[in-house]
Amino acid sequence: MPARRTSYIRIDVAPAGLGGGMIPAEPSRTALRVAMRRAAHQLLDRPPVLEDPVAIRMLGPRLEAQLRADSARSENGRFDSYLRAFLAARSRFAEEHLAEARRAGVEQYVILGAGLDTFAYRQPAGDGPLAIWEVDYPATQAWKRELLAIAGIPIQSNVHFVPVDFEHDALPGALAAAGLDRTAGTVFSWLGVTPYLTREAIDATLRYIASVAGRSGGVAFDYALERSRLSWLQRRAFDYMASRVAAAGEPWRTAFDPAALARDLQAMGFTVVEDATPDLLNARYFSGRADGLRVGGMGHMMWAGF
Repeated sequence: MPARRTSYIRIDVAPAGLGGGMIPAEPSRTALRVAMRRAAHQLLDRPPVLEDPVAIRMLGPRLEAQLRADSARSENGRFDSYLRAFLAARSRFAEEHLAEARRAGVEQYVILGAGLDTFAYRQPAGDGPLAIWEVDYPATQAWKRELLAIAGIPIQSNVHFVPVDFEHDALPGALAAAGLDRTAGTVFSWLGVTPYLTREAIDATLRYIASVAGRSGGVAFDYALERSRLSWLQRRAFDYMASRVAAAGEPWRTAFDPAALARDLQAMGFTVVEDATPDLLNARYFSGRADGLRVGGMGHMMWAGF
């Protein structure tokens, strides 16, 4: 317990990032900042793109009080509104694909790199049975469970925690041991993780998902564009954010060319590939807003399914 408490304090003051990577034996330094942006979205942006009644409580009493006292001050950086918008949009994108798959009969949901994701604690009522597996780095997962306990947020019996280090542990065996039925359809979400992994680890995970997702299943994930595909101004933003997460000990490792990624996914066996560009995300989730909230041009969402 004392070691986790010390790590929590360090995370509290860590630089902002997009979530995903980790330092050995410590929770992700970026996960709390991502959670703070999700919570700020509930307070600052009207209407919210993602309704999340749990996000603010997840922070713990002290940070919740700070955020409620002055949420705008915590989100006054040059890129903060773009990041806040993207975090809301990527969760909504993944959850909409899950809802569609559930209508087709899928009853399994795996959240890879769950961080402080709140879906399992705000499940829509009346949608039928859904088994949920949260997969994450062991220290991050232990820290999350501590935060849930502090906030008094109950963990339902259909939620299963699976500690995994994506770079070193075998995901198939870990999920099988946790009860995932590979013969049933499954939706995976994988948000804020791929930039921090090697291409080899990403491809191995995607090939596994292609082998078990089944009919109507698939994976929703976000990815960074290759730096060479960005404008001059976007490269400056990319370099700034990359330096921030690298300073936090969680450097970006992988970015993609969208057309090449789509071809690779099809070669892995996925039959439906939907690349949601920033323009598409803005048209789908941010059109007609009075506050001008929108995503920037550096992050894409991908749905690869069947």
